[in-house]
Amino acid sequence: MAGLDESGRPKAVRWENDELYLLDQTRLPVEVVIERQDTVEQVWNSIKQLKVRGAPAIGVAGAYGLVVAMLHERVSGRDAFLAALEQHACYLDSSRPTAVNLRWALERVVNTAKRSDAASAPSLLKVITDEAVAIHREDEELCRLIGEHGVDLISEGAGLLTHCNAGRLATSEYGTATAPMYLAHKRGVRFRIYADETRPLLQGARLTSWELQQAGLDVTLIADTMTAYVMDAGLIDLVIVGTDRVAANGDVANKIGTLGVAILARHFGIPFYVALPFSTIDFNTPTGAEIVIEERDPDEVRSFGRRPTAPPDVKVRNPAFDVTPHHLVSGFITDRGMVGPPFAENLRKLYVTEV
Repeated sequence: MAGLDESGRPKAVRWENDELYLLDQTRLPVEVVIERQDTVEQVWNSIKQLKVRGAPAIGVAGAYGLVVAMLHERVSGRDAFLAALEQHACYLDSSRPTAVNLRWALERVVNTAKRSDAASAPSLLKVITDEAVAIHREDEELCRLIGEHGVDLISEGAGLLTHCNAGRLATSEYGTATAPMYLAHKRGVRFRIYADETRPLLQGARLTSWELQQAGLDVTLIADTMTAYVMDAGLIDLVIVGTDRVAANGDVANKIGTLGVAILARHFGIPFYVALPFSTIDFNTPTGAEIVIEERDPDEVRSFGRRPTAPPDVKVRNPAFDVTPHHLVSGFITDRGMVGPPFAENLRKLYVTEV
């Protein structure tokens, strides 16, 4: 079946026989639905509606989305191709404003096409297809490296907490926050994972607990309001979360509720780590204050599991992300190793070639 990996498990993003398949994560865990993406508008909607989500996976999907777009463009010649490519890149970038990987991947594909010597539309199409595939494969390798650099944080009998989903459903493979967990499990380390449900869209409940359980890890689902309780009870030794964007100073934008987890972790003296690949670091954004926070549909808060749970006309705030200041972060688990404070200096030093 298209969209499955070699083990028969669904992948968030799969490119097969020049076709893009995305796992509809809004249907999990009740249904496993894999949709072929036939148009750029469909890819835009899949990203906007969170059918595909998680910063690395959004970036990979966006890169392939450009290929899907150009497959249907009837253009000839280099100039017409590049003009259409840039137009589609701007369109796809408008689907999610907070996750930096999407813009990074789109710009990388566009710039690769511009730098190439290809002159015809077919040759340029091959150039951008090869670049999208390269981004996909690199993400798999980056996640594996994150796991290797973070695995030693997990000790025998430890209790971990994670928020939202930064697992294999949010990336090409392994996940970011979950990569050390998968590797520790593979090595036979016994530990417990507590997954916040992550209201209002329940990514922790629907996705994280599902994928970790499927992989045989010891996972316990808790409501967001229980985080302080389990920390106070001594059940949590370590917090690992992912991120959608890290500012140049180390401020972290991640799913709404992450800031509260970080504050609680500091109160209880629990290390708080953020796992990410280099493409999630935005050196062009000085601090978290400059990060645009996406506001989503109020009905996501007015309902629970698609059942109305609030007055239909009550005022709602529904920011999809919050920003955790860098002083609450113990360290970053990256594809190039562990990064400690001062983050502004050390992140730039580690990734100076990518700046």
